[in-house]
Amino acid sequence: MPALGATLAYLQAPAAPQPPPRHRLVENFAQFGSGSMSEPPLPPPSNPYPHLTAFHPSGAVSGPTSTSSYSLEGMNQFSLYPNSPVDSANPQPPAVSIVDILPQTSYHWTAEDLELLSNLPPLELPSPCSNAAPGAASNVDLTRSSFPQHAPFSNGRHYVDVPNPTPLTLDPPTHAVLFDRWEILQKHIAPNALYNSSARFDAPKCDEDTRVEVTRELMEWIEDRGGPQRLLCMTGTAGSGKSALQQSIAERCAEDGILGAAYFISAADPSRNTAATIIPTIAYQLGLKHPVLQCSIAGAVRHDPFIFSQSLKTQMDVLVVRPFVSLGGSEEYDISTFPYAILIDGLDECQGDPSTTTNLGRVKAKYNAEDRQAELLSAIKNSLLNHDLPFRVFVASRPELPINTALGAGGTLCELAYHIQLSNQYDATDDMRRYLRRRFQDIGLRIGQPDWFTEGNIESLVRAGSGQFVYVATVFKYVSERRASPVHMLKTVLNWTPGQATRPFEALDILYTNILSNAKEAYEAVDAHSGRDFLLLLNMVRFDLGVFRDLLNALLNLEHNALEILTLDLRSLLYLREDKSGTMDVASYHKSLFDFMAEENRAKDLYVPASRVYAHVTKCYMQHIIESTDLHSLPDKREDMSVSERCLITAIAELESLNRRAAIDDEIVDFTHKGGWHKIDMVLSKPSGFDIIFSNDWDEPFEWISNLGHAAGDLKQRRPEAAAIMSEYLEKWETFFDEMCPEGEDDSNAD
Repeated sequence: MPALGATLAYLQAPAAPQPPPRHRLVENFAQFGSGSMSEPPLPPPSNPYPHLTAFHPSGAVSGPTSTSSYSLEGMNQFSLYPNSPVDSANPQPPAVSIVDILPQTSYHWTAEDLELLSNLPPLELPSPCSNAAPGAASNVDLTRSSFPQHAPFSNGRHYVDVPNPTPLTLDPPTHAVLFDRWEILQKHIAPNALYNSSARFDAPKCDEDTRVEVTRELMEWIEDRGGPQRLLCMTGTAGSGKSALQQSIAERCAEDGILGAAYFISAADPSRNTAATIIPTIAYQLGLKHPVLQCSIAGAVRHDPFIFSQSLKTQMDVLVVRPFVSLGGSEEYDISTFPYAILIDGLDECQGDPSTTTNLGRVKAKYNAEDRQAELLSAIKNSLLNHDLPFRVFVASRPELPINTALGAGGTLCELAYHIQLSNQYDATDDMRRYLRRRFQDIGLRIGQPDWFTEGNIESLVRAGSGQFVYVATVFKYVSERRASPVHMLKTVLNWTPGQATRPFEALDILYTNILSNAKEAYEAVDAHSGRDFLLLLNMVRFDLGVFRDLLNALLNLEHNALEILTLDLRSLLYLREDKSGTMDVASYHKSLFDFMAEENRAKDLYVPASRVYAHVTKCYMQHIIESTDLHSLPDKREDMSVSERCLITAIAELESLNRRAAIDDEIVDFTHKGGWHKIDMVLSKPSGFDIIFSNDWDEPFEWISNLGHAAGDLKQRRPEAAAIMSEYLEKWETFFDEMCPEGEDDSNAD
């Protein structure tokens, strides 16, 4: 049976703006004068009586109940209810109570509800009509109104008059209706995303003595309710242990009674890899913390059943913010005691909604996912952070584009969020060491060989892990295979070399393959990158080509910020840093990443051989020399040169890469026929030519001649004419260098 608490909770649900109070025409003009009298408006969306009963999933009313029941229809026919507790037959109407404004319906009230109504404070009605006829009564006597079907009811203290000829059309929700709306909400949540979901059984979490410092910082931030920043964003590389930390924090918060909601996103689980279920799931968990809040959320769904198809900000406002603001307006409940921690893990794994990505390619689907991630961050900022709510929100993600943009300089969250960069601020080496030691000891107990591993084994694995937990976790998973000898499996990992049939790093390979494949498709889908090979350019980063980054970009016809664009979707694996010259360069969080890229049997379709890298860059060098127009105007000093002139000098100096046996015979022949060797000769023949190319380093020119000579010899059998022209110039330059070289300099270096 429904109770008054459900109705009051419903009244606090978010709803469309109420129209102005309706006016009820007064029929007895002689008594009341001409004009109209306002009916009281609906009460504002707040619940001043949070102690009232709320509905349960069973449909029963919580709290004491009575077998006696009443209905407003029954009250209109009072003679049918002779046992109703009435103190007098014709009581005088006191100030109107809250029951006076409840609409006529078959909604039932318990005896306890009526008793509660009797004790509620009076509500004030508007004063009588100001334009009353002369001699009219100064007060409205509702007991003597000429309304038809007048049938008063009283409990002796509060008067109920229900003949209203224009009744309210809004019916209060029955218990079943609210429960039905709560069930609708449940259909839009992701149970697998809960921190204690069975789908996440044995989810990774931190050992008690690992990640101690970062765990302490996270918990101190969450518990500091007066802190200025109510949003914490933790970014970290792929496999750095973010989810394990989130799981540990969720369990700690749950034990302390402060966990309001948690949502663990997973790209591999279709039920929790989209933004559509995040806010309903958060609202569901918050609603379970208080029955009035639960009723308000259900009332919001009743008011707008299509709320789940609206924007994330709208969902956050309707399902979380407004119901909680309504709860906070109650004097009967102290919201400071409400569980306030909201955790969201794996923002980078949030994809676009299936309904909008089904027919999209992978690239557009990725863009759609990034838009939804940015929308979720915006909803958090504009809803949860822009209201005076007690929540402290903790979001964990790889450092991908949406969160990097929001947290970066000028970003929407730059000043609002407390940012922890997990991979940069915390060294996990000691934790990885403790992790492996404890688990290897457990294996020793299981197999009865406590000394089956050595500390040297652990050190080797920790070094190979480069501070990334995913590496040691992968090793442990491989070594602890139930149907194999851990001793044998550990030796396989430690002694593994490319070409072996075993795949101890298969989990890592899958991780790297997914990230690199997605980044490749996203980069090559951009019109401005048409014709570019993402993997080829990325491997140029992996190889040390000995060329300043700005010059290499110019030589490869790339943008000045090409490195930043190239690695935009790889920030969970790579990071940018300045080298000694102040030029931006790329470094890897994972040493094992470049190992993966260098091994064809692991990288498979993502593998790019070194010969192809050197072939491409050498083609670019030759092309720049042929097209250069700076041959006759080169300054005598490098510091006086333009970027284009420096590129010409660099291309000549780095042309020795022809010795890498790259299969570019056609390009060498074309370079020869277009006078490429002659143009190099023009530069070297300048008085300052030797100095500006080789910087007075007498080792470089002879090594340069030697490498080009090997390339000419290798070309001689296949393209003898081009090789002969090339050899002529090399002999000339070698003689020139011998004449310029100080006496004995080349001999001493030869020794």
